[in-house]
Amino acid sequence: MYSSSAAIRGAVKTGVALVGAALLLTGCSSDGGKDPEEPKGSAKQQPKDKDPFWVNPDTKAAEQLQTYQSENKDADAELIKKIAEQPQGEWIVPESAQEQARGFTEAAEKADREAVLVLYNIPHRDCGLYSKGGAADGNEYRAFIDEVAKGIEDRKATVILEPDALLHLVDGCTPEEFHEERYDLLKGAIDKLHTLKNTKVYIDGGNPGAAQPDSFWEPLKWAGIDKADGFAVNVSNYYTTEESVDYGKKLSDKVGGKPFVIDTSRNGNGPWQSSEKDAWCNPPGRALGEAPTVQTSDERVDAYLWIKRPGESDGECRGGPKAGEWWPEYALELAKNAK
Repeated sequence: MYSSSAAIRGAVKTGVALVGAALLLTGCSSDGGKDPEEPKGSAKQQPKDKDPFWVNPDTKAAEQLQTYQSENKDADAELIKKIAEQPQGEWIVPESAQEQARGFTEAAEKADREAVLVLYNIPHRDCGLYSKGGAADGNEYRAFIDEVAKGIEDRKATVILEPDALLHLVDGCTPEEFHEERYDLLKGAIDKLHTLKNTKVYIDGGNPGAAQPDSFWEPLKWAGIDKADGFAVNVSNYYTTEESVDYGKKLSDKVGGKPFVIDTSRNGNGPWQSSEKDAWCNPPGRALGEAPTVQTSDERVDAYLWIKRPGESDGECRGGPKAGEWWPEYALELAKNAK
């Protein structure tokens, strides 16, 4: 079955940096400079006016960069640096939601940047596919959102809310009996996060290959898009920026002109044109897309973001490890193919 965010779903278990490590950002300054004593492979911040989002110096890509440098694999190091030096979404693990939300936003604040957090814990998640799971019930999910909010407090954060949660209602993957609760939980999450002073919330809005704007706008309304800052397009998928902008604008027209963000992390070569089963899962020949930025040249596109963490597997397909696990060979291919 088609799934628009399979690439990161396992990150709730394996792909998120430890909070303590996230706080090791002391060498990064607000102007993108580096402390002379920083390790050779340490990541630096991008220019704030173009890219105000936080670069975590302790991602798997950053670790891989240091490994390649220590092994004098200079060519591979230069490729992985394309990933390690860009801000990426931090997928919050429910078991330590408050601690992670606090750690990531505090580290971002110290660097004079803004954290990008991804919440992926809706009950009955992923219809039992590669990233099945999520909160046990509605009460557990509400408690999860409360913990995230307590962790963020008044620090700056951009939150991407529940990839695939609405898509799997639209495509019928999630049984009808769970639809009403899901709308209620998403609306409640937006209401709660909207009370935070410096938090922006973008609810997942599907992608050009999985849904049409005519089928998605009402679910967005029922989920509370009116109170959200906007919606997210192409999360963990491969559709080109041009396709995503076109889709996003058509959907925006139907929900009051709401702005949106686009996941450009792996869309440099567009989707894999193949009739093979699960063509979305670790497709060959893909490439990194546009670097994260708020300079999108379109007033309705708030930002290009790397919501999906490039180099993490979609799942156990085409030679890949479990969903969300780091796969250096795939990361190198994405970087090598980048324009």
